[in-house]
Amino acid sequence: MNKQEKNNLAKAEGFLSIVVNVLLFGLKYWAGVVSGSIALMADAWHTLSDSLSSLVLLIGIKQSQAEPDEKHPYGHERYEVVASIIIGVMLGSIAFDFLIDSIKKFASDEEVKFGIVAIAVTIASIVFKEALARFSFWATKKTNLSVLKAEAWHHRSDAISSLVILIGIFTKPFIPVIDQLLGIAVSCLLFHAAYEVISDAIKPLIGSSAPDDLIGSVTEICKKHVGDQCGAHHFHIHEYGSHIELTFHIRLKKDMTVKEAHDHVTAIEREVKQKHQIFATIHAEPLHE
Repeated sequence: MNKQEKNNLAKAEGFLSIVVNVLLFGLKYWAGVVSGSIALMADAWHTLSDSLSSLVLLIGIKQSQAEPDEKHPYGHERYEVVASIIIGVMLGSIAFDFLIDSIKKFASDEEVKFGIVAIAVTIASIVFKEALARFSFWATKKTNLSVLKAEAWHHRSDAISSLVILIGIFTKPFIPVIDQLLGIAVSCLLFHAAYEVISDAIKPLIGSSAPDDLIGSVTEICKKHVGDQCGAHHFHIHEYGSHIELTFHIRLKKDMTVKEAHDHVTAIEREVKQKHQIFATIHAEPLHE
């Protein structure tokens, strides 16, 4: 799948998510008002946040498509990472608001009445949000876009929170404060989702070491082209969205000409690109025999 196809799939997920989430938000919030349920209204806003995050996703994907320029030689694909962080912050803000509302509800005598409408809307939410989550996870595997993974967890956490609400509907007669407790539970789910999204997005920004399996594969490629003495080392990986740069050192025979060294390095870089879709830059050192 090429870059354009990946972006088109991400856009399709974003538009589909917005349509489904806006419809579910309206249904959930209405059911929450009718029943007086803080948890159900919290769940409704959680669903709407998915719609807003999808809008952020679409903007991030559009910005990331800009071609490299003089100030951004590696392109603009880190806009995907920025979009993921924004989605995480939105989740955390909503989680805090509804945690406070749920705590205040303990001091209120307002009665919560769950009915057929609340049950039907909650079940529909579980089905549709889990379907969106599975589609987003599938799209993530196809595109390897971190922002789609953030979207997928956003949908999955909404499906789980709706399941929690459904459990509360049937246990309300036995546990009078169940709505307050579930409101807190939903906010905790949101906090967890926010943490997952933000931590995943920050990793490429602060940098990370190359995974062992990649180092092993690249080392074998080097040995194939220049022999077992290549001594590939000093691996550094730099992520710019789906654009990944890898730098490392290899050792070449001291009597090798510049052209021969260049040809070996170019062959290795080409094979790394073909096998891993990674752009490699190699520093050649003299082999001490």
